[in-house]
Amino acid sequence: MIDTPLRAAVIPVTPLQQNCTLIWCTATKKAAVVDPGGDLPRILAAIEKAGVTVEKILLTHGHIDHAGEAGPLAEQLGVPIEGPHEDDRFWLARLDEDGRQWGIRGVVVEPDRWLVDGDTVTIGDLTLDVYHTPGHTAGHVIFHHAPSRFAQVGDVLFQGSVGRTDMPQGNHPQLIESIVTKLWPLGDDTAFIPGHGQPSTFAHERAHNMFVSDRALSA
Repeated sequence: MIDTPLRAAVIPVTPLQQNCTLIWCTATKKAAVVDPGGDLPRILAAIEKAGVTVEKILLTHGHIDHAGEAGPLAEQLGVPIEGPHEDDRFWLARLDEDGRQWGIRGVVVEPDRWLVDGDTVTIGDLTLDVYHTPGHTAGHVIFHHAPSRFAQVGDVLFQGSVGRTDMPQGNHPQLIESIVTKLWPLGDDTAFIPGHGQPSTFAHERAHNMFVSDRALSA
């Protein structure tokens, strides 16, 4: 859980154990579901448990484990989808194909709003900044709430690792550039939820991450 005014609960979904996240404004109890890749009954149960009202779905990128069931959930809840950047149209247009490949339900979807660097998204009274962070995918974005020193970073950065870049449109140098130029300036005290694995802080990753620690990057 993240302290007020923003709270977040992680809901692992799909066989790939992707961190779908429920983020809400504690003042209004309005919420967003970030990256609903699958297991909708589990996501709906988490929404009910938190006692919040979902007003939108946010997507960091278009991979199947993050976006596979965004369309059905949006339709069921009657809410819009915001994100990712339009450069991930390639992935969202092939969710059905990728779903068959991975054994995960995938429904082709187009968001109600594509996001670009410098945009903001709102959740109740909260305003989150959007940063375009290509490398893992061309249209990947992250969401940052400065007052809470919190970021949702999808598959850009993990505890101890970084996003894979061996899939179509992946670019490792671009990914490293996104981390260094977009994530690190948000502050070492920023806590983040990644797309897989445990939460961490930028300070911890700058000290210990074998790919992007200050020591690794200066070698």
